[in-house]
Amino acid sequence: MNTRTKLAIAVSAAMWMVPISRAVAGIDVQAGDWKIDFAGNVNAFYVGTSCDNASSTTVVAGGLACTGDHSTSIRNGLLPAALVFSATTRQADLDIDVTIGFYPGINSDLAGGAVNGTGNPSALQSPGIDARQVYFTFGDASWGTVKMGRDIGLFGKDAILADMTLLGVGTALGNPAPSNTSLGRIGIGYIYTDWEPQITYTTANLGGFTGSFGIFQPLNGGAYTSHNSPQIQAGLAFAFGDPKSDPLTGKVWFDVVSQQLKLPSNTAGPGQSTSFTGTEVDGGVKLGVSGFEGVLYGYTGKGVGTIGLYVLATSASGDTRKSDGGYVQATYKFDKLKVGLSYGISDLKLADDERAGQATSTLVKSNKSGVVGLYYSLTKSITLVGEYIDTKAEAWNGNSATQKDFALGGILFF
Repeated sequence: MNTRTKLAIAVSAAMWMVPISRAVAGIDVQAGDWKIDFAGNVNAFYVGTSCDNASSTTVVAGGLACTGDHSTSIRNGLLPAALVFSATTRQADLDIDVTIGFYPGINSDLAGGAVNGTGNPSALQSPGIDARQVYFTFGDASWGTVKMGRDIGLFGKDAILADMTLLGVGTALGNPAPSNTSLGRIGIGYIYTDWEPQITYTTANLGGFTGSFGIFQPLNGGAYTSHNSPQIQAGLAFAFGDPKSDPLTGKVWFDVVSQQLKLPSNTAGPGQSTSFTGTEVDGGVKLGVSGFEGVLYGYTGKGVGTIGLYVLATSASGDTRKSDGGYVQATYKFDKLKVGLSYGISDLKLADDERAGQATSTLVKSNKSGVVGLYYSLTKSITLVGEYIDTKAEAWNGNSATQKDFALGGILFF
């Protein structure tokens, strides 16, 4: 896919519900045969979080609602800040694109830790830089595009790009020590698509239909860290309507991810499976009619887990867990103000060998949230945001925790 920046694509897909296309933002420079573009964003939010008191009845392993003290922060939202460099040209009847994206944030990270992990709001600290995009593409409108490098995945991509909290915060994980990203609906309506090393092929646009297939770097899942085959992802989409001229616009999509995971040689414990295959499918539809936009999305599968790909995917013995979920969203635009309502849930089932212990299991059963959002276009570059988010995590033994967030801030794209 020929693109200047996934950030500007995300704005287009999430807020205005138009088909993903080359971004209109950015600073262009012509250098010989190459067109060079710089684009990105900066965002900041004041977030207040209210949590349940920590106790034995609020423990939820894999729960995404906080417990303990209330907190306030000045932090990034679901998007970190970004500076994305892209260069495009046409050579030998091929469209060529190279993209490198740097994603810093405003929050201090732990020295040596993950840049989007737990933050460190102490003196004399600095934020990290997440280089999540490093890829090139080549192709032609007549037959499609090949991508090689690190970029957003296929499975779950449209779910996060259509999420209205992409320009805001959503559930504010780790608010006392914020990282450079919040959750949005990650783990609370969809499994995170992630940014992965890949070689993918996307077909030409055939009357609105496009298909994609890729081999990806296989991921670890708990103790299962041996891989002798790639992760596979594929997707099929149909987009219709021109938002500038047609009264009805929209997109329908289906995706799949599948991977085999193995234990390293001679490490299996008594009764432990030496390997498993995790497969998940998803699908969604988004429609736009005048100022109204709606999204309906769902996913289901086994052995893929929840929150992220192959996170909490199996029991200790390697028996796979089923997972499913989705979200529904509706927005309406009044001139420069867009009002949105969204509800989502992510469920994780116990594996067959865990069901006998359901009464004492603190494993997450569900993470769910409702979001009310206001998004005001102050200028064509600046969007001011206000959100209220109510999140609840429940465990199989009946434990639960609730979290309430409100966020005020803004995001600027260039």
